[in-house]
Amino acid sequence: MTKVIGLTGGIGSGKTTIAGFFNEMGIPVYIADDGAKRVMQSAEIIEAVKTTFGESLFDNNVLNRSKLAEIVFKDADKLARLNSIVHPAVKKDFESWLLEHQSYEYVIYEAAILFESGRYKECDYIITVTAPEEIRIERVLKRDNTTRENVINRMKMQWNDEKRISLSNFVINNSNLKIAREEVVEILKILKIKQNQS
Repeated sequence: MTKVIGLTGGIGSGKTTIAGFFNEMGIPVYIADDGAKRVMQSAEIIEAVKTTFGESLFDNNVLNRSKLAEIVFKDADKLARLNSIVHPAVKKDFESWLLEHQSYEYVIYEAAILFESGRYKECDYIITVTAPEEIRIERVLKRDNTTRENVINRMKMQWNDEKRISLSNFVINNSNLKIAREEVVEILKILKIKQNQS
């Protein structure tokens, strides 16, 4: 039975980089955000987003994701409504992806809101990626062409590291990539030992 390793961390912690290290080591990775982008192109989801948030978020039927982000990351209620549309579809998408990867001992499920969405309950192990807040803000500003205020709003909508760590099996500090990669190797060794013991 394939074991699902949940990989999470706050915005800008470098989850995707860490997921890439696991992938290089032969472990398939499902990125929930990419899954969400895929499902949000389906007619059914587009219709639901239009009904909930209005037509003005679409240019020629293409969703303007940054406009939508600006709305939902300022309003917890609107974010919850968006999640109730997108999460069930991502869950379905992941389940069919998992069927295609059943020959692997482990897969990584990478999601920013693994805990907030409740999906962590479906994982066999959980890894939280951390980094100092200032580094995280800088990373997101470089990556997303956004404002500091937007980044901080998004951080406020997510769990803090202490809360995540309390429910995690492993923690990777991603301030230094070389050390973070070594931590990935170490986690895989521990998982192998656990696998042999079970």
